[in-house]
Amino acid sequence: MPPSEVDWSQDPYTWEGRTGWKAWRALHPFRGMYYDVRRRLPYYWSDIVDGFTYRTFAATVRIFFVNLLPALAFQLDMRRQTDGYFGINEALFSSALAAILFSTCSCQPLTVVGITGLISLFNYTIFDIATAQGIRDLYPGFICWVSIWAAITHWLAAILNLCDYMRYITDFSSNAFGMYVGIIYMIKGVEELVAQFYERGENLPGGYLSIVIALCYWFSVYVLELMGSTHYFRPWVRGLLSDFAYPIATIWWTGFSHIPGRIKDADLGRIPHTRAFYPTVDRPWLVPFWDLPVKWVFVALPIGILLTLLFYYDHNVSSLGAQAKQFPLKKPAGFHWDFFLLGITCFIGGIIGIPLPNGLVPQAPVHTDSCTEYVDRLVKSKELDVDEGHPRDLHRVNTSEWVDHNKKAVDAPKVHEQRVSHFLMGLAFVGFMTGPFLELLHTMPRALFAGVFFVVGWGSIGGNGIMANLLFVFQERRFVDPAEPRLTLSRWRIAYYIFFQAFGVAASVAISQTIAAIGFPVIIIALIPLRWVILPRIFTEHELLVLDAPTANSDVVLCSFGGQPTLPEIQLAEKKGLHRGDNGEEGGTSSGTSSEAREDGMRSREKWKDDEDRNDEDKLRERGERQRRASENIEPTLTTGHA
Repeated sequence: MPPSEVDWSQDPYTWEGRTGWKAWRALHPFRGMYYDVRRRLPYYWSDIVDGFTYRTFAATVRIFFVNLLPALAFQLDMRRQTDGYFGINEALFSSALAAILFSTCSCQPLTVVGITGLISLFNYTIFDIATAQGIRDLYPGFICWVSIWAAITHWLAAILNLCDYMRYITDFSSNAFGMYVGIIYMIKGVEELVAQFYERGENLPGGYLSIVIALCYWFSVYVLELMGSTHYFRPWVRGLLSDFAYPIATIWWTGFSHIPGRIKDADLGRIPHTRAFYPTVDRPWLVPFWDLPVKWVFVALPIGILLTLLFYYDHNVSSLGAQAKQFPLKKPAGFHWDFFLLGITCFIGGIIGIPLPNGLVPQAPVHTDSCTEYVDRLVKSKELDVDEGHPRDLHRVNTSEWVDHNKKAVDAPKVHEQRVSHFLMGLAFVGFMTGPFLELLHTMPRALFAGVFFVVGWGSIGGNGIMANLLFVFQERRFVDPAEPRLTLSRWRIAYYIFFQAFGVAASVAISQTIAAIGFPVIIIALIPLRWVILPRIFTEHELLVLDAPTANSDVVLCSFGGQPTLPEIQLAEKKGLHRGDNGEEGGTSSGTSSEAREDGMRSREKWKDDEDRNDEDKLRERGERQRRASENIEPTLTTGHA
């Protein structure tokens, strides 16, 4: 049956109606993995056939550069922080392994897997701990055992259906995590620029030129990707500039750094040379993990569990971003199976001594966005401007003084859900491990990668729901659209809500700058019970429904989680009797603000559906007013935009 004809809300994988021991997910091993494969396997052939389109080619080029450049940037950071243990080939090998495995075997091939800034932070923090404990020489074996324990706990989490609990993630914690990731990326960009002043001896001209190149690269990618949402040029020109923003900017500024004269004489730092298909340091690919003393094998266990907590949240949130409700996806998700695959990459990556890949939060929606068909549509309307400052204008509504307006609307009728682009990207990574391409990479200035940090980092900050709410607090309300649900809340209550998110972000960033950085996943995970247990007792049901929403809000995603849970504020309201007909109180409607975050420099994932959403919100608002006046029972779980 075509996926468009399947009602995924009726998927047989559910826990509703089960009582006693049957309701315990851990007592039904492999159930989630079985249904993931059963659900997705019938579409495997179409995942291949649907990949032979122009959009697949454009998506391959775009996601290759979006994945390659940050991977190299993080690898340069790890190389500097671990005395050269990790290098370029390790980055390419890790990215290739993840791309080939997940493109061929995963249930969610649109989710891009690669090297993140958080695993970079994790690796060199463990290196610092090993150095402080006097076991610097044991670092390869120790980090290998951390990876092995992480692989085992990944497999246990997948087998025991623990990925189901991702359905409890809301935008409160996912936006905080995205903001944290963006800030870490920006910090790494600054650190990379600072290193250009002193790393190879004092070099002021090279340092200042690096700042210029990094900022110009950031601006170039931002402007080029923004072209897709403008009115300039023809649609195909806008599409080309937007699709190939990264390669255009990369080639241009790499060439700029080689201009003869003062620019070339500035002696910019560049990607170091390395041998083709060899590790960076003189060692075999297989790490002799069996030589590690038993004591340190078990010391690695709790660190491996911390790594699993990080990947549990990071990878699954990345998958949610790649399958957000804003994309018209038809094929089902499979979180349990994919998390098991991630355990395999952890094991392989650990024993061969490469950085462990996982889902890329800032880049997650970029692949799906690149595979999405966007169609520009002309919308004609008539509008009448009424100036409340001139009383006579209030009577013009009965006249014929209407003004014609043309505006651009962007529709997204289809996403090419396929495996080809991800697979081709993996092959390209293997190709870049050869001598000629390694020589080509050597021509790239390191300043370029600071610009990459800024591009990716700002993408997680500029469009984040925390930033959107913060800016709303400072807006003059008379110029805000009357249909905006946040107008029903006071500014200080919105600011109070932001405070809890900001505290989690600040605590995570702060601990990441210390030797205790490996503990930051605990803070991120702690935001989930904070949202489900504490916040419903501080904020009203209406406030939370306006400011927050479940991150997993699409049937193609929820079918892998066993359905959507009832929000805690609704459960609490029911216990207090607020939903009884004799004492009814409206729960409110969601603004969807926290889910509207978009990656800066790419087409907005919300823009093509803004008009439809606004009409839906108006209808919900009117319905709520009628319910309040009639004092009827209210069921907000499915009528507030959170279903």
